[in-house]
Amino acid sequence: MPTFTWRATYDASKTITPTVKVIKFGDNYEQRQGAGINRQPRKYSLTFKRAKSEIDAIDDFLKDRGAIDAFNYTHPGQSIGVFVCREWVRTNIALGVDGLSATFEEVFE
Repeated sequence: MPTFTWRATYDASKTITPTVKVIKFGDNYEQRQGAGINRQPRKYSLTFKRAKSEIDAIDDFLKDRGAIDAFNYTHPGQSIGVFVCREWVRTNIALGVDGLSATFEEVFE
């Protein structure tokens, strides 16, 4: 499996949305139960600001996977995981400098 090796330029944010089944009863009572064995997938919002050629390489890496094929990614200070990138935005910043913002979603295969 390919590995994404570039480091984000700016502060990254990590979102965890636990997978929970909720059953609602009358009078606003509810019962919650964790769904599945991998109930807390990570999602990272990353931003890169680099020379155009390096952003080209990141863009190509993501395009090659096309939100179908997963890749390994290790966020600084975190454990390795398997991720997909379903959406990214590329920005022209200045002559020879581009930016790219991406969201990596952890998947379990």
